[in-house]
Amino acid sequence: MTFIEKYGDHSGETHDGDLIVSSQGLTSIKGCYKNVKGHFYCNGNKLTSLEGAPEKVNGNFNCNGNMLISLESAPKTVNGNFDCSYNKLTSLEGTPKTVNDYFTCSYNKLTSLEGVPKTINGSFYCTGNKLTSLTGGPKIVNGNFYCNYNKLTSLEGTPNIVNADFNCGNNKLTSLKGIPVTVGGNFSCNNNKLTSLDDLLSSDIKGTIKADPKLEIPTKEDFELFKKVKSLKKFKAIKKLRSV
Repeated sequence: MTFIEKYGDHSGETHDGDLIVSSQGLTSIKGCYKNVKGHFYCNGNKLTSLEGAPEKVNGNFNCNGNMLISLESAPKTVNGNFDCSYNKLTSLEGTPKTVNDYFTCSYNKLTSLEGVPKTINGSFYCTGNKLTSLTGGPKIVNGNFYCNYNKLTSLEGTPNIVNADFNCGNNKLTSLKGIPVTVGGNFSCNNNKLTSLDDLLSSDIKGTIKADPKLEIPTKEDFELFKKVKSLKKFKAIKKLRSV
């Protein structure tokens, strides 16, 4: 079943309000409206391509739960959320240039974040992929940043600022170098291969730190001391003296 077979050919037209074509068994959305003034949902179909998708969506765009292997032909602008999770994507090339709320690409087969918008005005979720690096990802995330359940060996490439929670748990990290300078919420790094949390001292974490029980979580006093000495070597020396 195609969009044209079920709804007719509306290429080039504008749809007022929401357009919901979820779970209709669609294999193609060619012939869809050019602009949608509300939300557009085509999730839960059998799509392998977004060819024919609207160019502009004033609300949310949801194409999750399909069989997409590419985001080519995705809208250029989405004024709400963008959800392409639970597909077969290996690349984010073709994503909208602008997404004004959260962006989720979780549970695909992604090995790179190249192509994602550089500013995410909401939260960013790339959980459950095959990422070994965050290079190419967003630079500013105004909500949560979740990259847990991947194969990350490094946090290089993370945004400098995450205004809510940051979760890098269940990866293969041996170091936390490259973490955001500021985390506005909680920081989670449990179930990695970490032997120390000293790298956290260079970050301003507003919320709770969640890590494996065997690791010593820096105290408020530790953060204050590190801020004064600005050197991990000096910090460790002072801590050693104080413990004698």
